[in-house]
Amino acid sequence: MTKVWLENNEVKSDMDLSIFNYGQMREIYFGLKNNLDVSAYAKPEYNCYQMKEIRLGLESNLDVTIYAKPEYNREQMREIHIGLKENLDVSIYAKPDYNWGQMEEIRLGLEEDLDVSAYAKPEYPCAQMREIRLGLEENLDITIYTNPEYNQYQMEEIRLGLESNLDATLYAKLEYNCDQMREIRIGSMKNLDVTIYAKPELASDQMEVIRLGLEENLDVTAYVNPEYNRDQMEEMLLGLENNLDVSAYAKPEYNCYQMKEIRLGLMKNLDVSAYAKPEFTSDQMEVVRSGLEENLDVSVYARSEYSWAQMEEIRLGLMNDLDVSIYANQEYDWEQMKEIRLGLKDNLDVLAYARPECNIYQMKKIRSDLLYAMNNTPKKMDL
Repeated sequence: MTKVWLENNEVKSDMDLSIFNYGQMREIYFGLKNNLDVSAYAKPEYNCYQMKEIRLGLESNLDVTIYAKPEYNREQMREIHIGLKENLDVSIYAKPDYNWGQMEEIRLGLEEDLDVSAYAKPEYPCAQMREIRLGLEENLDITIYTNPEYNQYQMEEIRLGLESNLDATLYAKLEYNCDQMREIRIGSMKNLDVTIYAKPELASDQMEVIRLGLEENLDVTAYVNPEYNRDQMEEMLLGLENNLDVSAYAKPEYNCYQMKEIRLGLMKNLDVSAYAKPEFTSDQMEVVRSGLEENLDVSVYARSEYSWAQMEEIRLGLMNDLDVSIYANQEYDWEQMKEIRLGLKDNLDVLAYARPECNIYQMKKIRSDLLYAMNNTPKKMDL
């Protein structure tokens, strides 16, 4: 058996001490200084941190043989060390199969005299063990969520529901992720009819919008449809909150921006049928809606073949009582329309350049020349 001792405050041994690094030698020194049997850890297979845990155990007169094993890292040794100091049955978790986090959860359970056999299983990560331990501390029926197929967050949602005396079986199902479970739990806490949205095919953000509608006692059936995304559902919720007939836009073929334009029109009592058409983009819808708000004859430009920018040029012309028939032609792009509109606004003879074959630069030049000629025409002297 290898001997190690202190001589003149220096570690001596009948073996080659060069196999130990500074940290290891330091721990051997401290042990000898305290008259400990350092043979328990004066072995090169232990790093200095493992040596320290064994040394501290020896200083507390603990049976360090339980954890003085190279297969345990420092953190695992510490958990066993703590358990021994508290006179716990560490044999339950003093197993290399458990990482230190799992060991800690089992130790914490033993400290509370809990039946740790419910979760002292290597297949549970420490986070899952924690959720089961917390449930045991509250005397909950943990069997509802001890299935290791639940992740820690799902387990937490089920546990929180049980703590609130809710019927957690409504959502304690593997097909729900933790966010979906949370929405069902929150709804249950508010005594809502969660069966309306407790459906795996609905994402958690969709469930949230439905829940918010139920909280306001609204008829959410208009948008309880997995075909609608959260943003579409929110537009319908806003409509219902304003007592609007959302059936005008409660259609999956409308995106949320189109829905918004129809909703804004309904809020101003406009005839949204003029633009509530899937073929119109939200930008086109906005231009038509603006025209309706200004009591313009939007039929002139409420056509899907016009881009929103072309529509805008026609709308601006109508606002100024211009003869938009001169340029309300899809053969003109919006910039050509703008040049003709500006010419009409200045009372120019736009027929000089109102031709689709004239590009924007030619139109600008002709309009500029016409405007210059008009501004520089001598006025007749009054007699």
